[in-house]
Amino acid sequence: MQTTIRSFTASAGWSAALPAELDSDRTLVLAFADPALRDHPAFGELAAAFPQAHKLGCSTSGEIHSDEVLDNSVVVAILKLDHGRIRVAVAAIEQADDSQAAGAALATALSGPELKAVFVLSDGLNVNGTPLVRALSGGLGGGVQVSGGLAGDGARFASTWTWDGASAADGRVLAVGLYGASVQVRCASQGGWDVFGPERRVTEAVGNVLHSLDGKPALELYKAYLGERAAELPASALLFPLAVRQPDGGRLVRTVLSVDEATQTMTFAGDIPTGALVQLMRANLDRLVDGAAQAGLDADAQGQAGAGPAGLAVAVSCVGRRLVLGERVDDEVEATLEQLPKGTVQVGFYSYGELGPQGQTTCELHNQTMTLTYIQETTEPPHGTPTP
Repeated sequence: MQTTIRSFTASAGWSAALPAELDSDRTLVLAFADPALRDHPAFGELAAAFPQAHKLGCSTSGEIHSDEVLDNSVVVAILKLDHGRIRVAVAAIEQADDSQAAGAALATALSGPELKAVFVLSDGLNVNGTPLVRALSGGLGGGVQVSGGLAGDGARFASTWTWDGASAADGRVLAVGLYGASVQVRCASQGGWDVFGPERRVTEAVGNVLHSLDGKPALELYKAYLGERAAELPASALLFPLAVRQPDGGRLVRTVLSVDEATQTMTFAGDIPTGALVQLMRANLDRLVDGAAQAGLDADAQGQAGAGPAGLAVAVSCVGRRLVLGERVDDEVEATLEQLPKGTVQVGFYSYGELGPQGQTTCELHNQTMTLTYIQETTEPPHGTPTP
């Protein structure tokens, strides 16, 4: 496996020449970009340099390049497999109600012999990540790692897009499948937020739209906690996510995508089950960085604990973490990289939601986490591998 990364800014151009010699049908090109660069010629240059490669990308709330967080840039990872194979699928998702069908369609398109992992990039606003990932994971069956993220738009929540190698557009979910006995993919997801205040019961919710808590309008209660920052909604909600207690005692974190003053409801990136107990969360800067480091350790420890070959780490972190960390934001991407084998390269982005493991097996939609997808390839070629 060969992998390298590049960055682009309008003022400086590419950080180094694009390695067109890596182009092949076993090559994956991942591109994460500032929303304002949606139609920039840099994407045409990428497509021209890698005509045979499988290409996908999305808009971000900040770009991760090695151990730095950038703005107003495009960051790119080029990965060429020696033996594994790659397939990309696309599904339409014009509104949140399309999420389950999109996940099922992607599962149908990507299912095949020796499928090891699926990495997903979704529209970040018109989506409910819970049914999307559950339909995708359910359709693929056990043993397939599913990870990825929802495209971002800073703290604006106005428009997000995905790039399929030909054009950038909203209303889509892109997914890439990695196949072959030589391919190894491990995923990890960690938070680092602290809960505070009383637990409240969800008394009415429909999918990812929260109507009431303890019988009171959800938005009214949430504003009471935010105080003066209520005027900055929905962006200020990134600083105070909601923890949803799980049956096993764990928590899923949910972030607000939009609010409706007329109905006093709040729309989240994933489901809020009626009857669930929820609690507000706030940041502890050191714990956020420690959580990122733990994600790096988990991604490696699930395999050979640093003994294997260097790989590609794709980091997807929440825009809320970036806003809270401020000038310390580089600390969390440094922390992930430090835990992975020497020589590993890292790219990624700040998102409106992260797709990654809940515990050791199932994939869930998360908010406010650092989620890592770590890709390696063994040197032994697969034998008798069918083409997907």
